Amino acid sequence: MRRFAPLFVAALFLSLPFLPVGAAAAHAAAAPCKPGSGVKLRGKDLTSAALPPVMRCADLTGAKLDGVDLTGKDLTGAVLHKASLKEADLGQAHLDYADLRGADLTEADMGQMRAKRANLRGAVLADADAVQAEFPHSDLTGAVLTRAVLTQADLTDARLVDADLKDATLGQIKGRKADFTRAKLGEAKLGQAHLEHAVLKDADLSEAEFTQAELDGADFHGANVDKASFTQADDVDLTGARGTPVNLPDDAVTPGAAAGDEPAAERTTTWEQDVPGNAVRPKGPSPALILVIVSGLGLSLTLILWGVAHRRKERFVAEMAVARHAAEEDVTRFGEEIDALDFEMKINQVSGPAYEWRAALDAYEAAKQALNVAQTPYDLRAAATAVARGRHALHEVRSRLSATGGHH
Repeated sequence: MRRFAPLFVAALFLSLPFLPVGAAAAHAAAAPCKPGSGVKLRGKDLTSAALPPVMRCADLTGAKLDGVDLTGKDLTGAVLHKASLKEADLGQAHLDYADLRGADLTEADMGQMRAKRANLRGAVLADADAVQAEFPHSDLTGAVLTRAVLTQADLTDARLVDADLKDATLGQIKGRKADFTRAKLGEAKLGQAHLEHAVLKDADLSEAEFTQAELDGADFHGANVDKASFTQADDVDLTGARGTPVNLPDDAVTPGAAAGDEPAAERTTTWEQDVPGNAVRPKGPSPALILVIVSGLGLSLTLILWGVAHRRKERFVAEMAVARHAAEEDVTRFGEEIDALDFEMKINQVSGPAYEWRAALDAYEAAKQALNVAQTPYDLRAAATAVARGRHALHEVRSRLSATGGHH
């Protein structure tokens, strides 16, 4: 558990509006202020400082925030250029429009962090945990995300040109229109990823897993798909790609196919084109043959419909398994956060505010109950809501302990 200085350096923050976390969340939705126009903390070591919940447009260029608890803090429009945030806790923090160019977020916890239209060019997010984080329309050009966990993250229309995502976990990401040009995605896990109209030109996708991924309109021209797996993926079109993929669906367009090629089953031959003019035209099919054809078509349609229903069931089961695993991990982490704070309070012989502490414990029990009864991915949202409510309560406990000098 992180430790904070007993005294608050008031001189740095007297000009800041000190809002509660709930108000901070609402405040974050407002239009961003001028980047860097907030509190000036350029180059400062803040690893022992008690920071306020609202730091909109603060200048934190080159600041040291390693291991700092920034849970739920409003950093909308903040300048964190080349800041060090190794192992920092940014869960549910607001970083919309923030400048994180070259920032070091190695092993940071960014679960449910919001970073819409943020600038993360060249940022380092190696081994970061960014489950359900939001990066829509953000710029991650050249960012390093090796082994990062981005399950259910939102990368809609994000720019990841030349990004390093080797061995990253990208299951169920929202990556519609995302640009992965020349990105390194070797051995990345993209199961059930939504990559409709994503750009993967010249990307390294060797040994990547696209199980049940949605790939309608995705551009693979020049991409290396050697040993990449596409089990049950939809709308796979590897036109222009290089290498030999595996586990391709029957309707996939393979790398060697030309864009204008038409499947053999769809090619037709007309009498006028291919039969000599003096040939005798055949008579129409007999009624018995028509009956056989109709019966065969009916059976085929039945089998197709059964196959579609079976595939949908398999997809649902797989989606539920991934979603439940992510939810269980989040609830487990929350339980560990409660245990760690409880242990620290016992060691320091202090007690937190009873109401907030009870609220955190109740939220943990509610999250576990929600997991037990959940039948669909939608049902699991109740667990995520309970965890978010519990983390807010824990934040209040920490803040009050810090304010009273009991949390050293």
